Amino acid sequence: MLFWAIAALLTLAASLSVMLPFLRSPRTAADAASDIEVYRDQLAELEREVSRGTIARSEAEEARAEIARRILRAKDTGGAGMSAEGTAMRFVAMAAVLAVPLVSWGLYALLGSPGLPAQPLQARLAKDPAENSIEELIARAETHLAANPDDGRGWDVLAPVYFRLGRFADAETAYRNAIRLDGASAGREAGLGEAITGGRGGVVSAEAEAAFERALELEPSNPKARFFLAMAKAQEGSLDEAGQKWRSLQADLPADSPWQEAVEQALAQLDRAGAGDRTAATSGPDNEEVAAATEMSPEDRQAMVEGMVARLDERLRQNPHDKEGWQRLVRSYVVLGRNEDALGALKRGVEALGQDSQDARELEAFAAGLGLAEGPGEEDR
Repeated sequence: MLFWAIAALLTLAASLSVMLPFLRSPRTAADAASDIEVYRDQLAELEREVSRGTIARSEAEEARAEIARRILRAKDTGGAGMSAEGTAMRFVAMAAVLAVPLVSWGLYALLGSPGLPAQPLQARLAKDPAENSIEELIARAETHLAANPDDGRGWDVLAPVYFRLGRFADAETAYRNAIRLDGASAGREAGLGEAITGGRGGVVSAEAEAAFERALELEPSNPKARFFLAMAKAQEGSLDEAGQKWRSLQADLPADSPWQEAVEQALAQLDRAGAGDRTAATSGPDNEEVAAATEMSPEDRQAMVEGMVARLDERLRQNPHDKEGWQRLVRSYVVLGRNEDALGALKRGVEALGQDSQDARELEAFAAGLGLAEGPGEEDR
């Protein structure tokens, strides 16, 4: 009840502050005459100042002009009072100001829930968790962890929630805190790797791969770690090896495992990419892989082609002395129509292999055959 009383007083105060100009009495002829008399006295005083020489004539002229303007305004605003039309407009304006809060309160009483009891944040956080929304649950957990940052169990519970909401950076931080405080486990390491992968657009980076490897050391059958390590192979271009890993995982999974569908989809993508004929030694997408992938849906292309090329690019940054890898990367960018990236890869490859080395010359010749004869590598040399 106190809330509504305060709200009513504030509404009234706001309305009165807007209406105040309309409540003022209009100026009368007597008011105007009084003002004109004051201005005439000012003119007389101005003339005396000029005669005494205490004010320059130029300044006096400006002062006279200003006083004359004030006299004209006073004459214009004087009169018997406000016209009937002006009075009506004042009342219309005041009625409009009053109508806004009255209509708003009426609509709220009709459509809102004025009888709903107040629910302060602290009270909502203190109620039964089963009655909380997901946002309230997260707020509860974050409030708790702000006061208890060394609660490893709390970080462990919050991490997968962050991941499901797409807050990958927060999920990564939460998993790292849980591992630091409560120690490594297969679930935490695999979750960390998944969060890192999600934050990098689905590319299984070397850091994520290391987390998955640690998960397998703790639990060799962990399905999440096995799935993403197979995906890492696919993104490197070792599609047959990826297929073998996924099929092995599929054979070990229970029929009702939620990972069954994910494995089936991954294998279907491999089939659509035409990976069946290639050997496990393949370590980057070739022309046929990329061409086949152009027939896939945009989502599949994002997951397959761009993932493989990004993975190969990352691997070459870590191991830049792989001549065949640089050739595959340049070719992949050309087939994808990303000539600027292809030229960049060519330049990096030549620099990594040595400007005057035989491998660098072979890479430049390979690029020339793809139409990149004017690439940065040759220009620099």
